[in-house]
Amino acid sequence: MDTRAALDLAQNVGLDLVEISAGEKGIPICKIADRGRMMYEKQKKASEAKKKQKIVDTKEVKLRPNIDTHDYDTKMRNANKFLSNGDKVKFTMRFRGREMAHQNLGLAVLERIREDLADTIRVDAEPKLEGRQMMMVVSPKPQ
Repeated sequence: MDTRAALDLAQNVGLDLVEISAGEKGIPICKIADRGRMMYEKQKKASEAKKKQKIVDTKEVKLRPNIDTHDYDTKMRNANKFLSNGDKVKFTMRFRGREMAHQNLGLAVLERIREDLADTIRVDAEPKLEGRQMMMVVSPKPQ
């Protein structure tokens, strides 16, 4: 349809001529609609999508290589709470002084964490040493 005729038709009905897409070969595709209503519905749809999205936070649990059992249990309880909320957990093993000579102890603690949480986590980043810290990032398994 001719653009001028489409504009006249839209004005007769009391609505707007709204371009949907440019179309093939430069021919615009339009429809007669209330532009204000269309913009309102588009804004509402975007608002609903924003409400439904889940923001994933990264929580950090700091450990030491010679951690005791009670401290370990407390840290695991906190990590389970974070994972049940859908957050990622970053386990940071900090080495101080002579502990750097015994990095295998820190790696053993991180492996123990992986075994204890094996049914509920997915390892995103394997344990790796950066300076005086060894880090491992895990996230909850998708349902």
